[in-house]
Amino acid sequence: MPVTGTVLHTTGDGVSWITLNRPETLNALTPGQRDRIITLLADASADPGVRAVVLTATGRGFCSGADLRGAAGGTGGGTGGADRARVSGDVARTLRLGAQRLIGAVLDCEKPVIAAVNGTAAGIGAHLAFACDLVLAAESARFIEVFVRRGLVPDGGGAYLLPRLVGPHRAKELMFFGDALPAERAREMGLVNRVVPDGELEKTARAWAERLAHGPTRAIALTKQLVNASLDTDRATAFAAEAAAQEITMTTYDANEGVASFVERRTPRYRGE
Repeated sequence: MPVTGTVLHTTGDGVSWITLNRPETLNALTPGQRDRIITLLADASADPGVRAVVLTATGRGFCSGADLRGAAGGTGGGTGGADRARVSGDVARTLRLGAQRLIGAVLDCEKPVIAAVNGTAAGIGAHLAFACDLVLAAESARFIEVFVRRGLVPDGGGAYLLPRLVGPHRAKELMFFGDALPAERAREMGLVNRVVPDGELEKTARAWAERLAHGPTRAIALTKQLVNASLDTDRATAFAAEAAAQEITMTTYDANEGVASFVERRTPRYRGE
């Protein structure tokens, strides 16, 4: 892996590794980093050679939030405008084009995304992790809904994501008080899949990602879409989407391989097609 750049990127064994690399700021997110992550997620969706994504960071922090020093008064990473007075609509536009677009890119990525949370995940950093399909956390990691400490409402999809993950009452507790949530407590609440010793985080993330990369990629992508959409739709619509997705899946190579391997009593060899 290269040792320079604020976002490191490597691809191997079907896995795209995206690593925030500003450890001196606990990986406070800049607009440039945000846009780079969005591009890499789009590239992962389009690249048949990529079948899973890992999002992680260097140093003691996963992402301590938006880099407010470089933002034009917004919490999602500015889009410019520092040379003029803010006018009505600037902040909403900044959020749409910034933090919300980033979270949407994770949710909409056609490959499964694993967050390997190596340290503090605060503000948009916490929401970046929660938007991922699977969340691994080091024992030293903690999650903080920091917005209330700044007199702000949660952005970057926080008020959308958290109630769906932990229910409205727990979401409000986290957002109203802004207390740091240790990794193990986050696991108990359902925000984290697994907590591992700090020294085993990368190894565990790699094992999970490579397992996904050897799976039926298209079926996993459609499963992700169905689960995400199910939280915002009625039963009839969900059932119709399920039937349509299964119709698509049954035409893939991997579905035929899965059935053949079952009949032949052997391990399937999925190609992601």
